Amino acid sequence: ARLKIATSSYQAQRAMIRWTFGQATAAVRGTARTHYGAAAAALCARRFVAAGADAATSKPKTGILMMNLGGPSNAEEVEPFLLRLFSDREIIQLPFQDYLGPMIAKRRTPKIIEQYNEIGGGSPIRTFTEQQGEMLSAKLDEICPETAPHKAYIGFRYAPPLTEDALQEMQRDGVERVVAFTQYPQYSCSTTGSSLNELYRQISKAGLVDRFKWSVIDRWHTHPGLVRAFAKRVREGLASYDKPEDVLLMFSAHSLPMRVVDRGDRYPAEVAETVGRVMDELGRKNRHCLVWQSKVGPLPWLGPQTGDALEGFGKRGIKDILVIPIAFTSDHIETLFEIDLEYGELAEKHGTCCEPRAYSTLPTPCGGE
Repeated sequence: ARLKIATSSYQAQRAMIRWTFGQATAAVRGTARTHYGAAAAALCARRFVAAGADAATSKPKTGILMMNLGGPSNAEEVEPFLLRLFSDREIIQLPFQDYLGPMIAKRRTPKIIEQYNEIGGGSPIRTFTEQQGEMLSAKLDEICPETAPHKAYIGFRYAPPLTEDALQEMQRDGVERVVAFTQYPQYSCSTTGSSLNELYRQISKAGLVDRFKWSVIDRWHTHPGLVRAFAKRVREGLASYDKPEDVLLMFSAHSLPMRVVDRGDRYPAEVAETVGRVMDELGRKNRHCLVWQSKVGPLPWLGPQTGDALEGFGKRGIKDILVIPIAFTSDHIETLFEIDLEYGELAEKHGTCCEPRAYSTLPTPCGGE
């Protein structure tokens, strides 16, 4: 069953690009939004200029930097991935972090390797992103010849290819302008913010501050194509139930530490906005709730937690639940392992059916955007 989910998700990921290029097109034409801190704002200050007459050159003229957290592709990459994660104070703050971060990463490595082994030995997120990037570039060449050729570059935060790898590749390729395109639909200082700050640090470190002309897409949580894509996934999931009108829709998003929420991070509100738009698109025919997953450590995190909600609904006799990962645009360990395996076992234990879930990978939206 897991193999079927992964294979279907892999094929569906190719279709996702039909709506992502709409946002990238706007950025290429200089209309991207600019809602981020001072470091990231410095990137957007270097706006795109009008395209020249050399659009037909074989070298890429416009780069699309696809930013995401990333994931280890194999067991050897797990510990370096965790080390980068637990060393990043923009996502996790620890006392004596230079000492505790590496220690926690080392201790967690065997357990995390076991989890990746359960889903095939590594994260599929790089493969999905490469597929997206290839289709995105081809579509942009078709609809934006004035900024062609286009080429997508991957800049992961914690796993190869890293941000600095993407910058070096763009420099070698002779790219003139770059769209920094976050793959997180909802903005958070701990995800998109961290990626943008790392991008600026690496640009400064490499002496590339004046090398590229920049535009930034930092959030797209209410984009009509995104909303329709999620709604289509929900309808596909509901079709497998005998009484779809009785199914509880459980939207699950990655949680945040409450200290991040309390300082005004927009992420919870933007996730809720996405859920609201999707429910509107579905006609609000089902009960729904928003829950949060992937808490790490003993400190307070945004709740209720997905596991606690499944247990609670099971005790109340609610049997049919469709889990919708609303903050992910491709399947990875938080969906393939945490939702499919851990929460699947928990739901079975408490007499609740939460399968099949809605895939994270997004289909072609209505309208062909």
